[in-house]
Formats: sequence, C-alpha cells, structure tokens
Amino acid sequence: MTTPAIDLRVGGQQVATYVIRPSVDRTMSPRPYVHPIKTLAGTVVTDTAPEDHRWHMGLSLAVQDVNGTNLWGGRTYVRGQGYTWLDDHGTITHEGFDSAEPDRITEQLVWRARNEQPLLLERRELRADLVDDRTWALTVQWALTAPERVTLGSPTTNGREHGAGYGGCFVRLASAPDPVVTAGDLVGEAQVNGCDVPEMVWRCKRYTVRFEGGPRWFVRTSMYPGVCAAWAFDEVKVIEPGETWQGRFRMVISDPE
Repeated sequence: MTTPAIDLRVGGQQVATYVIRPSVDRTMSPRPYVHPIKTLAGTVVTDTAPEDHRWHMGLSLAVQDVNGTNLWGGRTYVRGQGYTWLDDHGTITHEGFDSAEPDRITEQLVWRARNEQPLLLERRELRADLVDDRTWALTVQWALTAPERVTLGSPTTNGREHGAGYGGCFVRLASAPDPVVTAGDLVGEAQVNGCDVPEMVWRCKRYTVRFEGGPRWFVRTSMYPGVCAAWAFDEVKVIEPGETWQGRFRMVISDPE
C-alpha cells in the first residue's frame, strides 16, 4: 500500500517529503512526519524508524503524555515502574489541506486518544525557504486548540530523572560521526540538554543544522542523534478548554562550506 506523501521544494528542488498518513504499527503512535529532509546538495539529515527506537520518525510533533495518551510511540514512562508497554497509543490524523503549494503546506489535524476521541485540534503550516546557495530553512508552525482541558507531559514530569524531558517538535537526525552541539556558550549534550537558550546548533562533517524555537532543548548525541524543542521538559504544559496555543520551530539546514 502506498503511503500518501507530498514533497516540499525550494527553487524547484525537492528538499523534503511530508508523509501524511504513515502505514505503521499502532505502538508507534502514527502521525504525519517529514522525512527525508535533505541539504541542497542532497545529503539526508533525518532518519526514520531506526532499530534503536522504531517510533522515531524524521521530524514530527510528538508528545509522550497527552491526558494519559501516548502520542510519542513506544513504551510509556510510568511513575514508580519505569518504561512500560501500555495499550495507550493514540494517533494524530490528517484531516485535510487548507493549501498545498510546492514550498508551503497548511493543513488541519486532530490529536486522538486510543478510543479515537479528539484531544486537540491542530492547524499546521510547513514552509520551505531558500537562504543562500548552500542553505535552506524548514519552518513548522502550529496552533493547538483544546476542546477540553489538556495537559502535555514528558517522562521527566512523570518521575524519570536525568533530563528525559522529551516531547514536542522532535527531529531524529541521521547518524554521523562526532557531532558537536552548542547553544550560546554551552557545548555538548550534558550542557545543552535542558537549556533554554533560544537557538542551538548541531554540527557534523556532512551537514550543519541550526534549530530555533525551543522553550527548552532535549538533546541526545551519545545514545542516538536527536533534538527536540521540548514543550514540557520538567513542568507540564496546560492548554485550557477553548484555548489555542501557537508555536513555531525552525531548522536552518546547510551543506559544509
């Protein structure tokens, strides 16, 4: 079965593919994602369904605890038990496009619980912009509306230690030797993980990505290559009934000089 997808282009060049309805197991919390994301020279900078974490899918909006629903995939962190397989996986469903241009996509989505009941209504925009002859930028903007009160949580808010505050706008990066992450004067995973510096940079020999829009940053370089603009790093994020929360995340992707 063909998985519905649409390409993003800058200057007529295909630089990313947006998978709208992925054909994946329910335990991966199916949701739209962007993969592959490529540099202008064609180097792939993202990964999807890697052996170590099959539920990591390129760039996606994903949260481990949305009113008790796992919209991240994999095991759920349970206070006092640790990571546990539960029948709690929801889905984020594509409901239709407002517009679909080569460099800009606007769509309507619904974040759903295990029983398909709506948790959040989302309007999402993806935009691709040329920056210079070796750089382009991918911007994701979202507006999340809560029909009822919604809390967004992470393994850290559910009791896990050691800075596992992931959940939000997450990018599983392609493996590359010796990556270096920086945020202002902070260098390395230990310093950058959990920081609130507005911009962080991931550098390796094959590509460089500058990330913007993280209220807090969740970063992994040693266990796996990943970056998350973390919405609930160590405190739950609450969206009250009828409230709309808007946000923006940007990746500036460059080939080596």
